Amino acid sequence: MKDAADALRAEVQQTATLLLSLSDDAVAGPRGAGKWSRKEVLGHLIDSAVNNHQRFVRAQFTNPFVWPGYEQDAWVSVHRYRDRPWRELVDVWASLNAHLAHVIEHVPADRLSTECRIGSADPATLEWLIRDYLRHLRHHLGQIVG
Repeated sequence: MKDAADALRAEVQQTATLLLSLSDDAVAGPRGAGKWSRKEVLGHLIDSAVNNHQRFVRAQFTNPFVWPGYEQDAWVSVHRYRDRPWRELVDVWASLNAHLAHVIEHVPADRLSTECRIGSADPATLEWLIRDYLRHLRHHLGQIVG
């Protein structure tokens, strides 16, 4: 999974500098009625990294791997990301993803086919979850910088 780990590292390196160039004021306001602020979107990506870390590690030693989904709106609300300094959020996000890239890079090839059942979603392989994590990350980064 070196390719996925390298892609994650590159995404974080390219985007972290751009994110740090945004001011607290620019990221604090909602993006529209009923939408998260940019701070909250990045907070969601922090929550996603934390949740996926558990999945990527635990799926390496149990097959099938069964784990609950997570209530993203509740997580963002509980963490109160809108009240946190932007730089702090960017630093946490970048550090978590550096750690996650290390985990991804070292997933044994024979564990990539582990069946993973997350919440009520259809079963998927560990490899699919890893690759979907990167797609999900890019989608939400686009909401922040786009």
